[in-house]
Amino acid sequence: MRYIYLFISILLFTFSCVPAKKYNDLVAREKKCNEELENYKASSIDFQGKFKDIEAKYLVISKEIASLKIDTNELGTKFRLLQTQYDKIVDQNEVLENKYDKLRLSGAKETSLLQSDLEAKNLELQRKEDALENIEKELNLKSKLLAEREQRVNELEELIKRKDDAVMALKTKVSNALKGFENKGLTVVHKNGKIYVSLEAKLLFKTGSVAVEEEGKKALIELAKVLEHEKDIEIIVEGHTDTDKLASPTSPKNNWELSVLRSTSVVDIMILNSKVNPAQLMAAGRSEFHPVDSQDKAKNRRIEIIISPNLNELFEIINK
Repeated sequence: MRYIYLFISILLFTFSCVPAKKYNDLVAREKKCNEELENYKASSIDFQGKFKDIEAKYLVISKEIASLKIDTNELGTKFRLLQTQYDKIVDQNEVLENKYDKLRLSGAKETSLLQSDLEAKNLELQRKEDALENIEKELNLKSKLLAEREQRVNELEELIKRKDDAVMALKTKVSNALKGFENKGLTVVHKNGKIYVSLEAKLLFKTGSVAVEEEGKKALIELAKVLEHEKDIEIIVEGHTDTDKLASPTSPKNNWELSVLRSTSVVDIMILNSKVNPAQLMAAGRSEFHPVDSQDKAKNRRIEIIISPNLNELFEIINK
């Protein structure tokens, strides 16, 4: 018991000696992180809204294509029917013209009747030609519109496939690079079109600390080396804690601050040890409010690195 009191006294003496400047720097750093977090949260909500708009427009375009296909089939049927009627009238007109030539001298009255009949047939033939021409124009227009919509859908599907293939290929690279850490509290999974790299706190930090341990640094550097060549992704580093409360007069004072400072420590290591573009990174703190295991608090103390594809190209196609 005497040793415990001595250890607590040493700790209190040590923490009381923390320079005010360092504390102020940490407070300023926390404020900056919280501001960046709010900005990135707004950006994330905006991207989610845009992605939902893409899905809604994709469904609308698909329905329009189905409707256009039905209209095209109906117009094709009408076109063929009118073509048949037109050919029949042409044949009839030819017969009448031949009869007219033969009976032209047989009498004025009969000739007049035949002339009237011929003119009526010619008028009907003209009406059929006009209707046929209009149907043909409408059919061509519908076909062109259908081709344009199908092209847009094909472009969207191809782009989505390329994004999915790229994410899966990157997931394989990340898994291979971090294979040596799989049994040390590190997992790599693919879900919802994103890659989630989860590192338990035991691999990265000592209890209550925001300084990354050497073994954890190795894993983060390996990951950063893979990601530094990927220019079309966004990387979110989230800090998570358990529900055990912190009650310290010095930083970190609570789980919110601890989760944010740990995520920024991870971001610092990735930037300093690779060519990852800082503009692709975001540091965030989730505190204790996104647990993954209600029975095992150790699993909730973690860093999650979320890698998602950039959807700007997809938005451009939708907005055309």
